[in-house]
Amino acid sequence: MTGPKLSRRERQILDILYQRGKASAAEVLAAMEDPPSYSAVRAMLRILEEKGHARHETLDSKYIYSPAVPREKAKRSAVKHMLETFFAGSPEQAMAALLDSRRLTPEELDRMARMIEQARKEGK
Repeated sequence: MTGPKLSRRERQILDILYQRGKASAAEVLAAMEDPPSYSAVRAMLRILEEKGHARHETLDSKYIYSPAVPREKAKRSAVKHMLETFFAGSPEQAMAALLDSRRLTPEELDRMARMIEQARKEGK
């Protein structure tokens, strides 16, 4: 998911769409903290469509918006962008930052170790 950058409000709206799956402009507005006007939300939803991040369908003469990119694909794109932007493309540096950022539970560490072992087996 590349393309024009998103403003803070656009990211906030897109987060709501990913959380809910689908939402009308009024539902997006109700879910926002410190919301702008209804017309501003509608305008931002239209901009998100123009940028290729959202799409709509019409239901009972109301626009229902949803993310244009599946959540898993968006996550991969976001992680790739984060790695390139903050960690010079290094997953090892990102993992080191994650491990430094908070104390992980033994269960989380075990799951991460299993994922690493699985990646080794699959040759990733």
